[in-house]
Amino acid sequence: MKKHILAVDDSRAIRFLLQTIFKADYRITTAPDGLSAMYFLNKGNNPDVIIVDPELPDMPNWELVKNLQSSGLYGEIPVVVLTNGDHEEVKTKCIKYGIKVFFTKPFNPVRLAEDIEQLLAVPSRSAMATM
Repeated sequence: MKKHILAVDDSRAIRFLLQTIFKADYRITTAPDGLSAMYFLNKGNNPDVIIVDPELPDMPNWELVKNLQSSGLYGEIPVVVLTNGDHEEVKTKCIKYGIKVFFTKPFNPVRLAEDIEQLLAVPSRSAMATM
């Protein structure tokens, strides 16, 4: 079964690009805002990785990232940040929230695909605990 990616970005063009990049190798679901993403997750969907723009129109900046990382349900899901922000500022925020992979727009789609592949190849902490 294909691994599942949730991509959250308010840009229709970016969502389309992410679908194009990943649809051959992964199941991909996109959401245009934070509330749609949370609704998707609260319906029992458990993606293997979440790509998120932390600057969404329906939430304060970084709120979705903060909620995901502090959640007992979703905190183990790797999060990749994809944003327009200043590289150093984004890096600082990612360190604060424990995000290991981030990209600033414009980004290299090949590099993003490689990083996602690497993230999904590493067993999560919860999977390792059951081994």
